Amino acid sequence: MQLNFTKMHGCGNDFVVIDNTTEAIELSAEQARSIADRRYGIGCDQILLVGSHPDDGIDFSYRILNADGGEVNACGNGARCFALFVHQQGLSDKKTITVATAAGRLILELQDDESVTVNMGAPEFDASSIPIDLPQADLYKIDNYEFAAVSMGNPHAVLDVSDVDKTAVTTIGSYLETHASFPEHANIGFRQITGRQQIKLRVHERGVGETLACGTGACAAVVTGIQSGLLDSPVRVTLAGGVLTIQWQGESHPVMMTGPAETVYQGTIEL
Repeated sequence: MQLNFTKMHGCGNDFVVIDNTTEAIELSAEQARSIADRRYGIGCDQILLVGSHPDDGIDFSYRILNADGGEVNACGNGARCFALFVHQQGLSDKKTITVATAAGRLILELQDDESVTVNMGAPEFDASSIPIDLPQADLYKIDNYEFAAVSMGNPHAVLDVSDVDKTAVTTIGSYLETHASFPEHANIGFRQITGRQQIKLRVHERGVGETLACGTGACAAVVTGIQSGLLDSPVRVTLAGGVLTIQWQGESHPVMMTGPAETVYQGTIEL
């Protein structure tokens, strides 16, 4: 099977984007891993499948496959690439599009400078919604690691550190990601607060490892910081791959994320 694709990235979080609007392309976990392989395939953190949707009021559907072949519900950097992709491919001329995902509806707004604002929905702090198998708390603890937890359509744990550049992200992230307390595994964020409206962040993503940026991770780091009184909206989040701006007005309100998206190249791969 020959497959057309577009390689994109949002702050260095890179994606293989596939137009699935005209034919139903089903990728096995093995095929997804092959595409994502950085030595023998195209190489990416995640694969985005852009699909049509039959319901009125919804423009597209959206599926996300991790580099390990597993499917996940949400990806903020991918959502921005999604919005730019449908415009560049002529699939939509709308500045604001509504997308159905496994985590619910996303509203994406393409700005004049081709940055994208994503309505990420309201965060979920309830332990059963995250999910985390620990008693409900503002701060949870596993061994000596204390963290806040939240769902942004996918589970996140956020640890405060004094220096993200000197933090053992891979070691700690891998341990906590697969801990039994997280039945669906978790994304692990390491937050260094540098001001009331700015943080530095590194994220170990479940099924991927550390990435240059994580949109839902940035949202999780900001909302837990605001919830605990450490941050004020809007917050500038500096990641290895670039900068995102996160706004949140408080509980029950949606999280708004603004950042760049970029097309790298297009090609065809034989599967």
